[in-house]
Amino acid sequence: MKICAGSLVYSKMFTSHSTSSPIDANRAEVAQLISVIVTTYNRSDALALVLMALAQQEDKNFELIIADDGSTDVHRQANLQCAQRLGLEGAYVWHPDVGFTASRVRNRGVAAARGDYLIFLDGDCVPETDFIAQHRRLRESGCYLNGSRVLLSPALSLHVLKQQEHLCGRGLLYWVDKRIHKQASKLSGLWRLPDMPWRKKLSFVWRGIRSCNMGVWRSDFELVNGFDESFVGWGHEDADFALRLHNAGIVRKNGFCATEVYHLWHPESSRLDESQNAQRVRQRQNTRQTMAQRGYRETLGSTDMVVNRWNA
Repeated sequence: MKICAGSLVYSKMFTSHSTSSPIDANRAEVAQLISVIVTTYNRSDALALVLMALAQQEDKNFELIIADDGSTDVHRQANLQCAQRLGLEGAYVWHPDVGFTASRVRNRGVAAARGDYLIFLDGDCVPETDFIAQHRRLRESGCYLNGSRVLLSPALSLHVLKQQEHLCGRGLLYWVDKRIHKQASKLSGLWRLPDMPWRKKLSFVWRGIRSCNMGVWRSDFELVNGFDESFVGWGHEDADFALRLHNAGIVRKNGFCATEVYHLWHPESSRLDESQNAQRVRQRQNTRQTMAQRGYRETLGSTDMVVNRWNA
């Protein structure tokens, strides 16, 4: 059992005495498979920390999909070698660098995924050892899970990147020290609060939407045609995705004090397209639009997408 500060820890073991055949068992395992889709771009040092944390997950029934938004060959090789060395099963999806196209690369990651439940994670967001288990615990039909994050300071981020130092599995004293010295924004990464009705937001709330840490059923993802690739540049494609899920009747469920990730500091991306993207979301708030203008269905069968599988 994992002990977390200031929280109640919910740890359950399920046993089964089923007489089903090995084939039935394999089907059940695939049905419970979670696909973790990790976006990255030319940050193999940061992604290595994320992959190290995924390799330490308590819940092993997941596959890794690395969704690469056009990294150079040096970073691609480093990423692939790291995933293989750690024994993580999955696929590597890459397409040419044509700018910031997070929506497109996430859609392409889903196209290569096998799981019925999808977790989107950014390649600079390091999960705790129970990250998959907590997402599985909180997932619910008719809901998507909006995760949370702990922001790390530039000094701490640079240190752990240079040393390739583990962030997950640290104890209370480590994180209290980082919080006291203002190297971590909060301590909620240690807390585990129960699944209660107050986690759900029945109205659309823009604040706090995080595609860097988000879980959604594949059927719901396909229902709204995934992320909208017509959003160009950085910003708010995740808010648009959440809005269309809301319009389709899918309820936002917050995963704070359960699914936090440690977000490594980095210089801000260009915000040139942010205001335009934000305006598009505001306009869509006045509609009941559910489908992406150009989304998941349109990305299927793309000829510029390269997929490598390993350990499958």
